[in-house]
Amino acid sequence: MKTQVQPKLIIHGGAGSSLHGKGGVEAVRHSLHKVIEEVYSLLLSGATAKEAVVRGCQLLEDDPRFNAGTGSVLQSDGQIRMSAALMDGTTQSFSGVINVSRVKNPIDLAKALQSSPDRVLSDYGAAELARELQIPSYNALTDLRLQEWIQERQQNFKSTMAGVVAEPELVETSSARRGTIGVVALDTNGQIVVGTSTGGKGFERIGRVSDSAMPAGNYATKYAGVSCTGIGEDIIDECLAAKIVVRVTDGMSLKEAMKRSFAEAYENKRDFGAIALDATGAIAWGKTSQALLAAFHDGEKIGDTLELPESTEVGCIEN
Repeated sequence: MKTQVQPKLIIHGGAGSSLHGKGGVEAVRHSLHKVIEEVYSLLLSGATAKEAVVRGCQLLEDDPRFNAGTGSVLQSDGQIRMSAALMDGTTQSFSGVINVSRVKNPIDLAKALQSSPDRVLSDYGAAELARELQIPSYNALTDLRLQEWIQERQQNFKSTMAGVVAEPELVETSSARRGTIGVVALDTNGQIVVGTSTGGKGFERIGRVSDSAMPAGNYATKYAGVSCTGIGEDIIDECLAAKIVVRVTDGMSLKEAMKRSFAEAYENKRDFGAIALDATGAIAWGKTSQALLAAFHDGEKIGDTLELPESTEVGCIEN
């Protein structure tokens, strides 16, 4: 009989500039910790890593504070197009949707594609899949994201992207911040699954594809799983998630794989963050951006990365 493993969980709600003031930190902490509590209790009750990751992504997609699902940013034409991916480390199957509109939880489509012969679908194909699954049409638009878009439109879309966290006080001072959500789980059977979902950069050219529905931003094997957030193009250029996971799969410790990968990213002036777990139960995160909005459960308690010094690049809790 297989020995049961202590489950581990780490989630993120984006990366970018530091949150404005303590109020922003506490609001985001409340959102992230609430998700950790629900999803970790699922893992403890014997849920699979895949079930836990899908549930975690749904909860984060449903929180209008984050740029995924409800509260997704608007693209340059005022439309919402979302992307999501799921990867099972045991079967090494990757599935995802790119630039899908009018669904509440894009991660549900990624889950439905796990056993499909065609595992990554873009806009029209993803919309057709949603119809086949009888997923009801849903408007993910929030007033805050609309205000953000109207403000940018008046300035002829000078900002390169939208705010990572939707807060009224941040709409006025929207600097470059990156929003994505991600979940990595290790279940009681020692299986690792990772999921990532995003509304995109915001104000981008129609048809732009995010890293979230690529192995560059969402990747797992039976040895490790990584979800990324930040500037998608930087994540793609480093092939970040796959690079870290391959290094662990090849025998490097998760801590060393994160350190080396983020040292390279720092040299290359990249702007992003990542969360990770490995099969030994080690939990890690890294960032080159000012802030990473991540929270985790190490088997004993909940922790987060919301108030770390800006210079901190990599953290790891080893088993």
